[in-house]
Amino acid sequence: MDFWSRDVENSFDEMFDLNHDGRLDIGEQAYEQDFLIRQAEIDDEEDEYDEEDELDWDELELMDEDERREALEDAGYDPDDFDDEF
Repeated sequence: MDFWSRDVENSFDEMFDLNHDGRLDIGEQAYEQDFLIRQAEIDDEEDEYDEEDELDWDELELMDEDERREALEDAGYDPDDFDDEF
């Protein structure tokens, strides 16, 4: 029994108990921590967005028709769907 080992506490720990001995040794714990850190980084990247890409609906009213059509297309909308609104 290694000083740094700890018992598997739940099903998440079981995923990293590579030798299936019911204990996580220091290497298995490092592997688990690396997984958690990488997952947090992925989650942070998914949460990021660029405010410039956000469409400001109030500004659309101030734009001329060509600028408005281009802004709607850039935001992924069909400008023909909004002809009656502006």
